[in-house]
Amino acid sequence: VQLQASGGGLVRPGGSLRLSCAASGFNLADYAIAWFRQAPGKEREGVSSAGRFSGLNTYKQSVKGRFTIARDNAKKVVFLQMNSLEPEDTAVYYCAARPGFLVTSATLNPEYYDHWGQGTQVTVSS
Repeated sequence: VQLQASGGGLVRPGGSLRLSCAASGFNLADYAIAWFRQAPGKEREGVSSAGRFSGLNTYKQSVKGRFTIARDNAKKVVFLQMNSLEPEDTAVYYCAARPGFLVTSATLNPEYYDHWGQGTQVTVSS
């Protein structure tokens, strides 16, 4: 199982970025996928998870309405579209995967994920 995150960068407040997580070595359709982030001095936190179906996607409250997660099982990639970015969104973003799917309350808990990508830096600053 390998995960490769990309798409981070420096953006002004109010700007947008799209992160990608390329998966290899497993059938993406059978795995839960989520994005996490970690800012300096803070714990890793769940941002969004892609459920088996789009209606089962979950989001951290502070990113609802601004971030959208989408999976493309055929192309083995998961996207995180981030709009209206704020300085508080600055962090290293990681994608993570685990076989099977979780109940909604567990989807943003990093303890339930087995495989992690290397992270991509997102900096929101004027």
